[in-house]
Amino acid sequence: MSLRTMGQAAVTMNQLQHQMDMIGHNLANSQTTGYKSRQAEFSNLLTQQINNMSNPDNAINRVTPDGIRIGTGARLGAIHNNLSLGSMQKTGRDLDTMLLNENHFYQIMVDGETHYTRDGAFYLQPVNNGAEVVLVTQDGYPVNGVNGPIQFEGNFDAIQIDRNGAVIVRRGDQNVLAGTIAVAQIERPRSLEAVGDNLFRIPQNFTDNGLVQQAPLDGSLIESGSLEMSNVSIQEQMTQLINAQRSYQFNSRTISMADQMQGLVNQLR
Repeated sequence: MSLRTMGQAAVTMNQLQHQMDMIGHNLANSQTTGYKSRQAEFSNLLTQQINNMSNPDNAINRVTPDGIRIGTGARLGAIHNNLSLGSMQKTGRDLDTMLLNENHFYQIMVDGETHYTRDGAFYLQPVNNGAEVVLVTQDGYPVNGVNGPIQFEGNFDAIQIDRNGAVIVRRGDQNVLAGTIAVAQIERPRSLEAVGDNLFRIPQNFTDNGLVQQAPLDGSLIESGSLEMSNVSIQEQMTQLINAQRSYQFNSRTISMADQMQGLVNQLR
């Protein structure tokens, strides 16, 4: 075994550690509402020789070819979001909602930037000294409506969200439309970038203007009184974790064996 083999194993171990961290993140969010699991894809690195060692002094006592060898082992090629629908959990709570199509997302305003989420657990936050309320996420971010944030007077008797996202409040015997939740239809949702807190955003410098469209309001978009659970499969994640740990051990053993063989070679007289 050579130093090159040790380098390949070290590079691969580093990438396997990233995969195990990602699996741990999935397992930690197995009960997070609307969470989408992440999947790692590996790719082989091609060995490349860079002959940029032109100084003759570099050849003194050198036993390996001139140049730098890069690109050995395996690397984490990409991390994809698994956007398949999670199971439905009935809660009976008026402000709990679940999107019925996997390429639909709620639009959330975070520090003036539009983010997207599948978490439909909403709340009402008082504003203007309690005279009005605004529809927000559990972290306090305003939910975008068709005409901006959904804000209305706080004195009402009941509230409901219908299947096309309309927020209806009842005052006495009268129903009033307070606003309509803007459901975004994303044509290629795998293009979204995860930013934490169960949120996604459009990657910076993304040039496809047709990626995000307004979902049509003529169908059933939302199931009220329900939440979408995480789509993390505990069994699948544990299987991937065991495989990653085994691979990590094999590569670690490769480095140990290579080090032992180098030691034996150095002891030869």
